[in-house]
Amino acid sequence: MSIELKTPKDVLLEIASRFKARRLAMNLTQEGLATRSGVSWSSLKRFERTGLIALDSLLRIALVLECLDDFDKLASERLPSEKAASLDEILVAPKMRKKGRIK
Repeated sequence: MSIELKTPKDVLLEIASRFKARRLAMNLTQEGLATRSGVSWSSLKRFERTGLIALDSLLRIALVLECLDDFDKLASERLPSEKAASLDEILVAPKMRKKGRIK
């Protein structure tokens, strides 16, 4: 039994590494990707080194690298263990909260 705990920094670096590998697989330079995505070269360089980048910049890079659809799965309402609901279940399901109460 193996338990692997990842820190947020570990996840950032893994994502940056995957994006860099994808960029290289598409034979793009950092400058070329920066130009095509509209993200500054310094932001792209920092992202590949540290994993830090603004979300809108990351999405623009993902568009150029043809992996924007991967973000549709993030924080989805349905948990992976849940099965698809029937129409009757959807109609009687409680409404999602739109505001929190605690300040």
